[in-house]
Amino acid sequence: MADFIGAIDQGTTSTRFLVFDRGGNIVASAQKEHQQSYPQPGWVEHDPEEIWFRTREVIGEAMAQRGLKPAGLAAMGIANQRETTVLWNRKTGKPLANAIVWQDTRVGDDIAEFARQGGPDRFRAKTGLPLATYFSALKIRWLLDHIPGARLQADAGEVLFGNIDTFLLWHLTGLHLTDCTNASRTQLMNLRTLDWDLELLSAFAIPRQILPEIRSSSEVYGAATLEAVAGVPVAGILGDQQAALVGQTCFQAGEAKNTYGTGCFLLMNTGREIVHSKHGLLTTVAFQLRGQAAHYALEGSVAITGALVQWVRDNFGLITTSPEIESLARLVENNGGVYFVPAFSGLYAPYWKHNARGVIAGLTRYSNKSHLARAVLEATAFQTREVVEAMEKDSGVPLAVLRTDGGMVGNELLMQFQADILDRTVVRPAVKETTALGAAYAAGLATGYYANVDDLRAQWSVDQTWKPQMDAARRERMYGFWKKAVTRSFDWLEE
Repeated sequence: MADFIGAIDQGTTSTRFLVFDRGGNIVASAQKEHQQSYPQPGWVEHDPEEIWFRTREVIGEAMAQRGLKPAGLAAMGIANQRETTVLWNRKTGKPLANAIVWQDTRVGDDIAEFARQGGPDRFRAKTGLPLATYFSALKIRWLLDHIPGARLQADAGEVLFGNIDTFLLWHLTGLHLTDCTNASRTQLMNLRTLDWDLELLSAFAIPRQILPEIRSSSEVYGAATLEAVAGVPVAGILGDQQAALVGQTCFQAGEAKNTYGTGCFLLMNTGREIVHSKHGLLTTVAFQLRGQAAHYALEGSVAITGALVQWVRDNFGLITTSPEIESLARLVENNGGVYFVPAFSGLYAPYWKHNARGVIAGLTRYSNKSHLARAVLEATAFQTREVVEAMEKDSGVPLAVLRTDGGMVGNELLMQFQADILDRTVVRPAVKETTALGAAYAAGLATGYYANVDDLRAQWSVDQTWKPQMDAARRERMYGFWKKAVTRSFDWLEE
């Protein structure tokens, strides 16, 4: 059997290809950023062709690092930014337009239109999702209605839809497929049947023939044709947050992880039970292994966390590289009364207010750039606490320990503050690339590279632990100011 397993990790800001050994250790990796396009306020787009080009680049570079041939890989998986929506020509593979990214808010006016006919939770019973700009259905509808000729081409069977996983798989194998985790983010799939729902398709005016076939998250879909990995089975697909759940080996009900990336995403495995949230969370598919029933999850999605650090770097010029935010924040002992609510794309969980916008509150003449830097980091931790509180209410399961992963977990000031404001232990795993690892695990389980999930659990280990050190009075005082600042961001845009 081949010694290694590979994974594409296609994220919001970059694409990576990682090669793992059987112990889950990284033996080769490559990463390339892609362009972020903001053609109008609230609009966020990616060029799908650039993403495919970057994918080819990173696969080639990572394989070349070790002189690997396709025969060296037992299989490969795909983890991807979810909800980001692409339409392309069935014959040529050319996108009809740029991809509409999950953060994009252009369909905000449609939320009110749909809500008038049944409220914001109109489709929650079937999909687990509220009406929001976040999900794919309204983005597909917008593209079909605004690209000249798109709806006619779609009705004629000339157009294909996919989130980024489907777009990459189509180019890698020629197959038009997705997995149930990604399908559950479109607001078009029925959580119980794990299939496209005709009532939902009718409501959103989306033709069935443009949608991919839904499969499990861990099975052999087809063989890659790209030269660097020609013949390698593509055998795992997971939305990036579900991939991180698998990478953290949260296979049992009640186990949870929080990923700190462009946004922040807390997922708790609820087993084979569909738990509908009463406190502003999402219900989603966690994963489905080949031949088994699906596992579901409660999810708290926060739109802007790491993206806020990028914003103060690129738009504000406060720092020149993202890691500098920690050293700048350490120059002061506290936030100086400054709170930053990064509602750039509205507020996701637990509020779901698409018309909220960003607010910096508590400024005085005393405030300086270090206070702002600290407020930027603290915003991530405050938003996580709101989601944890909602998750505990919905699940009835107290989180004694928070498993973390993602790019921001290397920031030790943030991790300590997270433990402090949560009053919980926070742990970072030894392998931090859990999103790619989860996709690799799914592919490995499908091909026999791994025998079962017990093999994977045995590999998980802790790198570092943070325990709360803040006194209770200060914790609650700071959280109270945060809550006050959040309310200031509400309803900034009029309907």
